[in-house]
Amino acid sequence: MMALLLDTRLLLRKVKDLRCLTPRRNRVKEKWAATRTKHPPSSLALQHFDASYSIQLGQLWPSVRAALLSERKYGALLNNFCHDAILADFGALGCRDFISDTDTEGTINSAFFIISAAQSCLEQESEGAAEEESSGVSMKKSDGQRFSPLELSPHIRCLVFPRGDITRFKPARPDMYGLLGYYLMDAASVLPCVALDVKEGHNVLDLCAAPGGKTLALLQTQSIGFLCVNDASVSRTLRLRKVLRSYVPKQLLTDEKLRVTSFDGTKWGEIERNTFDRVLVDVPCTTDRHSLTEYDNNIFSKSRIGERRRLPQLQLELLLAGIVAACPGGEILYSTCTLSQIQNLSVVEQAIYLARENHGIQLQVVDLRPITHMFRKTFHFAPDIHLGEMVIPHLAANFGPIYMCKLRRLT
Repeated sequence: MMALLLDTRLLLRKVKDLRCLTPRRNRVKEKWAATRTKHPPSSLALQHFDASYSIQLGQLWPSVRAALLSERKYGALLNNFCHDAILADFGALGCRDFISDTDTEGTINSAFFIISAAQSCLEQESEGAAEEESSGVSMKKSDGQRFSPLELSPHIRCLVFPRGDITRFKPARPDMYGLLGYYLMDAASVLPCVALDVKEGHNVLDLCAAPGGKTLALLQTQSIGFLCVNDASVSRTLRLRKVLRSYVPKQLLTDEKLRVTSFDGTKWGEIERNTFDRVLVDVPCTTDRHSLTEYDNNIFSKSRIGERRRLPQLQLELLLAGIVAACPGGEILYSTCTLSQIQNLSVVEQAIYLARENHGIQLQVVDLRPITHMFRKTFHFAPDIHLGEMVIPHLAANFGPIYMCKLRRLT
């Protein structure tokens, strides 16, 4: 018996010695957390877009996909408050102001289109009236007034390099007063501000203003009577204030002319109702290009799944708040930087319905096709969108995506 115990102890000692000599990595059971292929959020975003946008865009998706994964183009929004003469310098580099350099052929075609549409309107008036009565919203795109070319502000200017040229703009330098001469942004992001069509003395609300590019574009029109800029995020609002101080003179950053707030935008209809002539609702979205190319702050991170799923509801609540904040006769511009129909057309359709059912507000969709005609030699617009317009990325003009839809409040 004693001999058996001694043999057992010797055997256990040998096994223990053998384990000490065996590398630890060969002794530990394989762990999935360490060995599975890790998918960064940008890869998850691409998988999601391939599944949804290939169906939504069909044959357009491969070219849009290639553009989204390529280096984007920027525009330089000129700052009228800066005293440096920089336009000539950019002109020597081949840049042009896409806002003033509109497609004249497109304008002529647009005028012809207006006449043709007006004629077809008479033929379809009874059918359109029945459709409006059932839906509660005017979606006719044939009224002469709504098709008339926009009177663009002569003050807002945005420079772009020629088609196919991906030259980068140099960072702006401050003038003698410390103001920067231009703001770099996606040139397509200026279009919602142009489409908002701000007139002299208008009261304007920018409901989701940070980081501030569209706010600066609105200020460049030099037509706003009073501007309220808001963002729910305190940190983003601080960034917005910094941008404003870098581009706008101090005398214009007063409460009489400009107010910066950090409220929950979905509650704005409870704060100020029937107040603003123009409302810009540039909502948070999946930000498709950022989601495909950046790791930080990517909404496709696994920790943000719930936030991403709640986006359409948040967008709907923000748009409804903007509608309620607009005065009767006022106009609301809804915009995103995503291709998603769920975040674009579906949100607008639901907002139109809920505005009528819950608030008794009748809305009219304002046709933006004159925008596509005027700027079609700078941007590529998605065809066959029945509600709003959308800039889609293209390798020759790699701007966007930007979706925009304009609503006019009737009651």
